[in-house]
Amino acid sequence: MQALGTKRSRQREKIFQVLARTTSHPTAEWLYERVREQIPRISLGTVYRNLHILKDQGKIRELDFGEGLRRYDATIEQHYHFVCERCGRVRDLDITPLEDLHPRVQPHVPGTIRAHKLDFYGICTDCLVRE
Repeated sequence: MQALGTKRSRQREKIFQVLARTTSHPTAEWLYERVREQIPRISLGTVYRNLHILKDQGKIRELDFGEGLRRYDATIEQHYHFVCERCGRVRDLDITPLEDLHPRVQPHVPGTIRAHKLDFYGICTDCLVRE
């Protein structure tokens, strides 16, 4: 887990472990509450700093769905999400990434495509049942 120029950190390892064990795409605040159960003296600022380091190291992804809905994901491979517009829950979609998308879009781009982000928004089944 140690990267060049970054000291190994028990706190960072614990944050990564907690994130890797969840599929809920948690916020920094959610991670802070869970990590604090094991490291009571950790601060929210420390969690944010370590999430930033993990992101810079390419170990996690920061997901920004707008409206202040910033989440974190330990799955760094290309995949898509469904975001419920009512409850805010974010779910991974079990579909193969669209590999043919880049060659189809590239002729229309004034540069080189390196990656793409594709998220789907709607109302989840749980929220639909509550209607």
